[in-house]
Amino acid sequence: MLRLVIIAVLAIAVAGTGYWGYQEHQDKNAVLINAENNYQRAFHDLVYHVDLLHDKIGTTLAMSSREQLSPSFAEVWRITSEAQNDVGQLPLTLLPFNKTEEFLTNTGDYTYQVAVRDLDKNPLTDEEYNTLQALYQKSDEIKQELRRVQSMVMSNNLRWMDVELALSAKDQPQDNTIIDGFKTVEKNVEGYDEADFGPTFTSMNQEDKNFSQLSGKTITEEEAKKIADKYLELEGNEKITITENGEGSKFGFYSLKIVDKNQQDTFMDIAKKGGIPIYLVQNKESKKKNISLNEATEKARNFLKQNKFDTLDLYESVEYKKLGIFTFVSNVDGVRIYPDSIKMKVSLETGEIVGFSAKDYLMSHHLREIPEPGISFEEATQRINEKVMIMEDSLAIINNDLGEEVLCYEFLGTIDNDTYQIFINANDGREEKVEKLKNPELLYDL
Repeated sequence: MLRLVIIAVLAIAVAGTGYWGYQEHQDKNAVLINAENNYQRAFHDLVYHVDLLHDKIGTTLAMSSREQLSPSFAEVWRITSEAQNDVGQLPLTLLPFNKTEEFLTNTGDYTYQVAVRDLDKNPLTDEEYNTLQALYQKSDEIKQELRRVQSMVMSNNLRWMDVELALSAKDQPQDNTIIDGFKTVEKNVEGYDEADFGPTFTSMNQEDKNFSQLSGKTITEEEAKKIADKYLELEGNEKITITENGEGSKFGFYSLKIVDKNQQDTFMDIAKKGGIPIYLVQNKESKKKNISLNEATEKARNFLKQNKFDTLDLYESVEYKKLGIFTFVSNVDGVRIYPDSIKMKVSLETGEIVGFSAKDYLMSHHLREIPEPGISFEEATQRINEKVMIMEDSLAIINNDLGEEVLCYEFLGTIDNDTYQIFINANDGREEKVEKLKNPELLYDL
């Protein structure tokens, strides 16, 4: 009898294990099918958007009036954004595809700059028309290659999951048909650089600026570790690994990973030139609040002063998940310099600096000659919507839609319960930017 019971129990266990294994297999297949479907959708969307991009650039070439040209350029910019989004959803992180992405980015930036320009006062030049023709030709080449890949994918039922596996197998030859097709696309774009967009084009990609404003000597890895020790006040028993990035570049940086005795990680980037920290984040969670936001503000200010980030004003401070989050901007003779910004996070539990980003500051900060305003304060206020009640005003430098620095009158005003930040060009009175500031979040009882 006991033997029969044991056999029955074992049979049930085997059946249960088999059913569990079957369910696991089904769930895994469902995940893989969903991923494959998403990859296929993104790829076919990419082919469609590049096809549309080529047609839209061709249509723009045939236009002449500003009323038609500006919306058409704006539409080209929108389509390039869609194409970039499609590329970002494909498993191409391990495949060099940066030239194609750069081409899409620069095409979008170029057409956007033309779209927001007053084409009545500053019409398209012959050189810009030639640039547009070159974009038309290059987009046609990309389109044809992507269509060729699409045809092979559809006729041979190729799977994107195989691409992901092939790319992740670093030691294996990557002879996947889709990979080969995308490598051909990338090769066709090589040699087409930013200069081909004409001398008036300025890429709005901040990475292109790099850290050209930095000064000082180039530091070594050992010096980078000493700088990290100074900023973080290390105990000396931490494990530090360091990687050199931007090899061969005049403005590269060192990336440090620092693991303390509690196995907590700190990540830090330090510029090679001048040895100035670019980025710092500590993976430390704040569980309770021991200091106020005002106290955290003072700790952030002291940190900046100790590390020679002078003439910085607190622009914004918020409390989030027991962290104080701050944005500081340069202030020169009462003029706020918004491109020169530093962002910081301070733990409201310990008062430690757990986050620091000086990337924007290091890319933009330089000695500026601030011009005199071309219009008066009174003239600037006349450009403000009459429904706005002005609460504060000052002078500021911001980046406009073309990525150029412009001097503006800055106004802080309200309409009903909403607060707005409005920038009026101090030279010609143009409304450069209007932003609605966030209202305090409501707390709901759940």
